[in-house]
Amino acid sequence: MPKTSNRRAAGDARTAWAAYRRLPLLVDTEIARDLESGTGLSMPDYDVLTAVTEMAAEEECVRVSGLAARMHWPHSRLSRQLGRMERRGLIAREPCERDGRGDDVVLAEPGRQALAAAGPVHLASVHRRFLDLLTPEQLAALTGIEETIARHRAALSG
Repeated sequence: MPKTSNRRAAGDARTAWAAYRRLPLLVDTEIARDLESGTGLSMPDYDVLTAVTEMAAEEECVRVSGLAARMHWPHSRLSRQLGRMERRGLIAREPCERDGRGDDVVLAEPGRQALAAAGPVHLASVHRRFLDLLTPEQLAALTGIEETIARHRAALSG
């Protein structure tokens, strides 16, 4: 391959990497701002409430370790977030009655209400700040990229 092609490919790779790194700053920040101003929930609050709801529909008990794994968060980060949310009455930690081992993370009624109110705000923001700006081809390419990286990660860990 000629040197010009190598330099162009390296430049394209650097540009793609920089774009990837900027994307969360451009999108996530705006969605988080919309969510907080519209509902008072932070993005981590919303992420935890959503994950607890999803896990509760699938699992006997929602354990902190399982929740951390599902969210790809370090256990310590999730524990701190849960503590903040518990103090605000959004979640509770209760003994798991189904198996008697450890605590179950559950949504408290204020957390359930907050999530119900936040869902439409979050969805509208995701559309306005991201989905509606991209073509179907761009969305498909982004999905394909994520699937490729997830398969690679799974192959390395499995």
